Amino acid sequence: MDAARLKQSWSLVAAHGDQVPLYFYSTLFLAYPETRQMFPTNMAGQRDRLVTALGHIVSHVDQLDRLVGFLQELGADHRKFAVRAEHYPAVGEALVATLQHFLGEQWTEELAADWTAAYGLVSQVMIEAAQAAESVSPPWWMGEILGHERRTFDVAVLTVRPQYLLPFTPGQSVGVSHPAVRSWRYYSPANAPRPDGTLELHVRATPGGVVSSRLVYGCAVGDQIHLASPVGDRLTLWPAGSSDLLLLAGGTGWAPVKALVEQVAAEGSGRRVDLYVGARSRMEFYDTDAIDKLAASHPWLTVTYVAGADPLHPGDFVQVADRAVADGDWRSRHVYVCGSDEMVSHSVTTLTRAGYHGGQLHHEGFGKHWYGPTWRTATATDESGGAR
Repeated sequence: MDAARLKQSWSLVAAHGDQVPLYFYSTLFLAYPETRQMFPTNMAGQRDRLVTALGHIVSHVDQLDRLVGFLQELGADHRKFAVRAEHYPAVGEALVATLQHFLGEQWTEELAADWTAAYGLVSQVMIEAAQAAESVSPPWWMGEILGHERRTFDVAVLTVRPQYLLPFTPGQSVGVSHPAVRSWRYYSPANAPRPDGTLELHVRATPGGVVSSRLVYGCAVGDQIHLASPVGDRLTLWPAGSSDLLLLAGGTGWAPVKALVEQVAAEGSGRRVDLYVGARSRMEFYDTDAIDKLAASHPWLTVTYVAGADPLHPGDFVQVADRAVADGDWRSRHVYVCGSDEMVSHSVTTLTRAGYHGGQLHHEGFGKHWYGPTWRTATATDESGGAR
């Protein structure tokens, strides 16, 4: 298997853009129509994620130690789509047919052998990981909505009780779906693990988002939803040791940050925490009661609200990171950032320019991504992961 040849051929195929996933899925569904039910009705986001996923795999094909972990998590997580071992050959056939189609005369027997071997390795690792996961966790949990509060027009706070314990670490994200749709979206619980196992989810309805819109506008107490295994470690506290923290949250990006604050409180570590919570306007601070209660209960926690738009200064917009940098020098601390693409990108750029190094900046990323937080190089606004 020639890694350089794989990378070069994929770059030629990927240059065809949206035509690549369109051809792949058309080939797959025509040859194996039973696979269509595994995918959402609207395939637009799915097409983007396929190309990005393949690009990630091919770019790391010569770094198997990094790639295997990625594939293992991917295989285990794909159980929630009802993917079984017998489905992998169908996908492999469609992939090879797609590559051959777009490479045309550049498709050779050597390339065919390379891609067949590469896909064989990928599928083997994913299948074995899925089988191993069966003895540890279900493909998904059923969860009952115990509380549903509309905090703003497009934001709801849900309290959900899984049918049995769903273990997670603060800062991780949990896949959420509704029985009426075939899409999943990832949300970070806004709480540290509780004795009763309940989760608090902060959901903003996004335009065209079938899961988020259903959760905000179409759910009520007593309804059932699906929950998938937690993923991601970029926002967990373990890299920070016992360091003091600077937490920057924008919009519903407050959810995982809230869980981190609760974790610090439970640890009793004595570290200092400065929290900056941002929103586009004062009307959009949707969880102030909980924030103020945390601040009043813990003397080590200092809270600053940052309203982006100031009625007294129309046209000006204050960013959370700009306010934090102006208020003090936090370069001895680990910094956790969660919010929209724009908020995270701006924060990372601002902090880097101010002398903060990459090892102390923790975020799920920024820009488009294809799946869930474990594999993000970014944060997006589609139903696979979503902007906070």
